[in-house]
Amino acid sequence: MIPADGGQHPVAGRAGERAGPLEDAVRVDPAASYGRAAAAEPIDDAELAVLSAQLGRPARGRPAVVHRCGFGLPTVARVDPRLEDGTPFPTVFWLACPLLRSQVGRLEADHAMVGLNQRLEREPELAEAYAAGSQRYTSFRDALGAPLPGNPSAGGMPGHIKCLHVHAAHHLATGDNPVGAWTIRQATPMACPGPCVPEELLRGEAAGTGDDPDRPGEPAASNDLDPT
Repeated sequence: MIPADGGQHPVAGRAGERAGPLEDAVRVDPAASYGRAAAAEPIDDAELAVLSAQLGRPARGRPAVVHRCGFGLPTVARVDPRLEDGTPFPTVFWLACPLLRSQVGRLEADHAMVGLNQRLEREPELAEAYAAGSQRYTSFRDALGAPLPGNPSAGGMPGHIKCLHVHAAHHLATGDNPVGAWTIRQATPMACPGPCVPEELLRGEAAGTGDDPDRPGEPAASNDLDPT
């Protein structure tokens, strides 16, 4: 992750190496790409516990971390297009950071999507870039597994904006979503007082991952819109 001054974000590969606070905990990575997102390996059990704690429920879909915050914690997770039981799961990239989900939720509560959908109607270049990003999104997802029934996109793509969380996650993971880019610009800089999970999880100690194992790992509360 690269800050505005060109220096590296103070982050090592994994969580727990910085205590905080940070004035700008989530930054866009100029090197983000579909190739890098595809190359990320599924996380181990220790980080699965971290991700589940962030989401507030068990993480599913063989998640891999494709973007991290300034504390080294997952910001965006990539998941398989089908869950372990074969259930289609069209949303590939999920926001893990609770604080960023809350920030994006405020934008939705302020009816930002109304204005953004109006912009799609009157700005052909934006609509074209948005639709092209949708095509690359579904192509990326298809490369992870067999195409899903109906070939759905996510977050309302390609012609509508339905969930800013989906678009923010897509942009942080790949740098390829103009609506996500706008969302991140509005939500950041984002001050964060410290890691959002208990210290024992940062140390990799065993922990429970929730009491609802039959539900997909999805952001709770502020990300409860249907992402498809």
